[in-house]
Amino acid sequence: MYPAGLIFEKQWLHVLLLAILIAAMFVVSGTDSIRAGSFAGLSSALWLGIAVATAAAHQIFVWFCWRTQLHLALLTRVFGVRAFTVYAILFATLGVLRVIFVFILAFSNRDTLHLNEAALRIGAVIMLIPAIYLFYSVKRYFSFKRALGIDHFDASYRSIPFIKEGIFRFTGNGMYTFGFFLLWFPGLWYASTAALAAALFNHIYIWVHYYSTELPDIRRIYGKDKNASGS
Repeated sequence: MYPAGLIFEKQWLHVLLLAILIAAMFVVSGTDSIRAGSFAGLSSALWLGIAVATAAAHQIFVWFCWRTQLHLALLTRVFGVRAFTVYAILFATLGVLRVIFVFILAFSNRDTLHLNEAALRIGAVIMLIPAIYLFYSVKRYFSFKRALGIDHFDASYRSIPFIKEGIFRFTGNGMYTFGFFLLWFPGLWYASTAALAAALFNHIYIWVHYYSTELPDIRRIYGKDKNASGS
């Protein structure tokens, strides 16, 4: 397969599922509960659009960097030894913005989910606990470099064995299973219908990334199926 084919491998699936998810968000953004509220002069529906756009930008950015680096060494050619650092800074910036915009959306659209406030906040804390444990496990056992995909940049990481400690004892893909529980917290805490919709979008979309981008890369890099805790 030519480099262009490798870079775009399975991206038809990415584009198709992203289009379906965006269409679904467009439909729900017209409901009264999601349109309710505003923050900083912007409507909740607009904040939902910003949250969705940021998530899409983040994952498209990762696809572009991973694939062009893996198959063309593009980032290394452009940035030299600083390639991974530049990528990691931009990755972290988009990732933090992704979380911030969901929190802003939750505040903008607060009190639109008419369920027991105490129960919702208990649910929020329950969601937060495995997310915190996930980030602890990444720092303690896995490393954030591996979580960001340094195996696309540095071949020496490709021989490191699977991680089966911390939260990775329970699942091979703790990052996507538990890490995205963090984005459910604001919607539950502020009883925000729109923020819960954004959390659902994010959680489904990260699995789109896994099956359309990360899993094919795992197979290319390691020559076999490998769980996310080893990638």
